[in-house]
Amino acid sequence: MTEEVSIRTVHDVAGIAAVADLFSDVWQMPRSSPPYPAEVLHSLVHAGGAVHAAYDGTRLAGAAVAVFGQPGRQDTYSLVAAADRGLGNAVKQAQRAWALERGARTMRWTFDPLVGRNARFNLVKLGATGTEYLVDFYGPMADGVNDGDESDRLTVTWDLTAPRTPRTPRETVDRDAAPATHLAPDDAFLARRDTSDRHIWCRVPDDIVKLRAADPTLALRWRHAVRAVFTEAFAEGYVATGMSRDGWYTLTRPATEGAA
Repeated sequence: MTEEVSIRTVHDVAGIAAVADLFSDVWQMPRSSPPYPAEVLHSLVHAGGAVHAAYDGTRLAGAAVAVFGQPGRQDTYSLVAAADRGLGNAVKQAQRAWALERGARTMRWTFDPLVGRNARFNLVKLGATGTEYLVDFYGPMADGVNDGDESDRLTVTWDLTAPRTPRTPRETVDRDAAPATHLAPDDAFLARRDTSDRHIWCRVPDDIVKLRAADPTLALRWRHAVRAVFTEAFAEGYVATGMSRDGWYTLTRPATEGAA
């Protein structure tokens, strides 16, 4: 990455076509069958959405697409984002600025909850909160990254007006002292829950993308194991608030009014 990085919205046919090609490459799909066709991206821009493109010099190095959500909710939705390592935060901040200029207060998007590095970026770096667990959200996916897996997704909600400071994760000593509740497919502890019922910790594999390519059956077992923890926790009112460097989510149940 050079020092000549720029991020801007694109509206022209050639610029949007280049973004469609980038998404094809990232999701390992033929450029003739992109996951987000250029004509669809162009229509979203025409409807009031935005395609942001990040350039490292003249090379396209990242892109993101956002649209507005339900009328009256001051909410925006990021459909997709991809960027070279080190550019992700700049791309999201460009989306944030675009949304705030148009009166939005929040932005939502989804990601694969088994991808720990994305969880850490979303929950810790940006300070967003995982607010909804979606089981097999897209149904079967045939791209080169997700093929053979079920498409569970975690919705995150980002308060665009909050201070731009990373969230501080809870100390691992709290996690390690909590009773274990579930076993992972590798026979080690998958989840722990503190005795106050305020926090649950759940582990994900080191690299689900590599695991899925090497052993899709084992990857699917991880999917179902983590799904069980998350769906139970979210049904009880927990939300995802953190991800440690060693691959453990923190799920937190907000204190109720009047609680000590």
